[in-house]
Amino acid sequence: MLSVASNSVLVLFKVIVGVLIGSVSIISEAIHSGMDLIAAVIAMFSVKTSSVPADDRHPFGHGKIENISGFVEALLIFIAAFWIIFEALKKLNSPKAMEFAEWGVAVMLFSSVVNYIVSRKLFQVGKEADSIALQADAWHLRTDVYTSAGVMAGLSVIWLGHKLFPDPDIHWIDPVAALFVAVLILHTAYNLTVHSILDLLDVKLPPEEEDYIRGIISRQPVIYGYHQLKTRKAGHVRFVEFHIKVDPQMSVLDSHSITKTLKQNIRKKFTDCVITIHIEPCDGECSDVCAAGCFLPEGKKPRILKSIT
Repeated sequence: MLSVASNSVLVLFKVIVGVLIGSVSIISEAIHSGMDLIAAVIAMFSVKTSSVPADDRHPFGHGKIENISGFVEALLIFIAAFWIIFEALKKLNSPKAMEFAEWGVAVMLFSSVVNYIVSRKLFQVGKEADSIALQADAWHLRTDVYTSAGVMAGLSVIWLGHKLFPDPDIHWIDPVAALFVAVLILHTAYNLTVHSILDLLDVKLPPEEEDYIRGIISRQPVIYGYHQLKTRKAGHVRFVEFHIKVDPQMSVLDSHSITKTLKQNIRKKFTDCVITIHIEPCDGECSDVCAAGCFLPEGKKPRILKSIT
């Protein structure tokens, strides 16, 4: 809601000033903020919806709504960037004199300060909640900080140029600044698209997160080994599954206690995590898949319970 409110104010200011002084770079920034406003609304909806608990129709929850919203936001940013490039090139071919460039400098400075404060807050909350939607919105606004600063620099040159020289030929700076904005927007859209699509395709968790899970498993002395570790992420929810090898003579109660301990330790770092653990008896016959995650010293074989007939 904070992001929606701030972007609404900035869009209004940028449109008014951009139209009054005839600056394509400010108008492009207004479009950028307009896309951020739409993205903020989408993010707000997706964050609320993704938090809805799993139900009969969605047994794995609603987390991927955040990833879908991130992808939609990226498409909107791409459209805005190409429109800015089109308008900037058109004005670059026929640059026009600009009056009251100082108004543009003022609104861009105001925009940079507001977006920095709001994006900092969004980054903080987004990381605490592990929300890709909030973090994507934060990156949108942080990009706005840089683009606003670039536009402000271009307008400052035009403003000071008119103050120091009678009729300087520097009006091409405005569309060039708009092109600079568009390039940064495209870069942000590309990164957001890749991030969103990877999660939608169920790509595994980052290596450092999987290593953390492996460390939790290896610290249990009653576990002889593990294999088939599979991970993925949907929105802020992680899904983890793996098989563990234990003493064949272990009771069902004890093996259940091990899985309970493993889940508690994993959730100390990953709060919203769905964990599935399959228990297997270690019979000493290691396949290639099993050997890769074996914790037994070389040459040591587990005790084997005689079959009961």
